[in-house]
Amino acid sequence: MTASAIDFAKLNAELGHDAPALVKWALGLGQKAIVTTNFRPFEAVILHLVTRVQPDVPVVWMDNGYNTEATYRYADEVTRQLGLNLRIYLPLRTRAHREALEGPVPALDDPRHAAFTQEVKLEPFARALRETAPKVWFTALRATDSAVRARMDPVSLNPDGLIKVAPLLHWSSKDLYQYCEIHGLPNNFDYVDPTKGEEQRECGLHLAH
Repeated sequence: MTASAIDFAKLNAELGHDAPALVKWALGLGQKAIVTTNFRPFEAVILHLVTRVQPDVPVVWMDNGYNTEATYRYADEVTRQLGLNLRIYLPLRTRAHREALEGPVPALDDPRHAAFTQEVKLEPFARALRETAPKVWFTALRATDSAVRARMDPVSLNPDGLIKVAPLLHWSSKDLYQYCEIHGLPNNFDYVDPTKGEEQRECGLHLAH
C-alpha cells in the first residue's frame, strides 16, 4: 500500500490508541522502516514494541556527543537486552573539536543555537535518512512533550513522503512505566538534550519534518 492510498483519519480513529496494533499495521505495509531513539526516559517501550514484531528493524540514534554517562549505559543495556540493530549517527565534528573552536553549548537565546542544533542533530538525521532510505518512521514522541506534538496524529504523512508513526502519542508516563515493569525493561531518568534546553521546547526534528 502506498501512502496516497492510506485513509489517515480513519486509521487514526481506529488504531490511534492501540499501540501494538498500530505497529503491526505499519510494519505490515512491507515498506522499509526505521525507529529513531535518543534513549531518553521510557525509550525502551517503543524499541520493544517495534522489535518484537520486526527484530532487525534499524534503530537510528543521533548521538549528539552531549549525553549523560547514564544515557550511554542505558543505550548499551537496552541494545544488548533487545538485540537492537543499532545505527549510530554522529555529528561531523566531535564534541571536543566543536568546543575547542566555539566553546560550550550556546544558550537558547544565542543566535548560534540554531546552528548547534543543525550540526549535532538535524544534519546527522538527514544523513541517516539518506543512508537508510525508509518509507516508515517510528518515533516515541508523545502529546504531552510539547504544544507542537499535542496537535499531531499517531500516524501522519511528512512533507518528504515519510509515513510517521507515533504509537505512544496518547500514552501517559504511568502507562509507559507499567509497560516497562511488565516486560522487565530498563529505564533512564538522567537524560539531557542540549538542543532543547527546556522540557517543553521542540528540538527541531519534528518541526523540520
